[in-house]
Amino acid sequence: QVQLQESGGGSVQSGGSLRLSCAVSGTGYTYNNYCMGWFREAPGKEREGVAVTGSDGGTGYAESVKGRFTISRDNAKNTLYLQMNNLTPEDTAVYYCVASRSSGACSFTPTWYNYWGQGTQVTVSS
Repeated sequence: QVQLQESGGGSVQSGGSLRLSCAVSGTGYTYNNYCMGWFREAPGKEREGVAVTGSDGGTGYAESVKGRFTISRDNAKNTLYLQMNNLTPEDTAVYYCVASRSSGACSFTPTWYNYWGQGTQVTVSS
């Protein structure tokens, strides 16, 4: 079983920054072999992919966060990060860490991911 534990959420003012972390634990899952990413869900909106990263270190971002968010992974620590800069109220959402058992090109489709964290709230005030 694989567990994903997010941390780092909170409340900031517009223009501020936060860094989310996701610790991966469990057996039978080689962390650095598969796609991982971050999704978010805002009230009244569908869950959307924010950023993904593959086993080769490649990354992908939603258009709405390009240039502001950076996804990275520390394979030695089995930890995934999301650095969020220049936050706006539109970034307010619950952010989820996700992990897949698929390699290759990483998807922004929620059903493509096998494991989800419990979510961490990010609130940006104007």
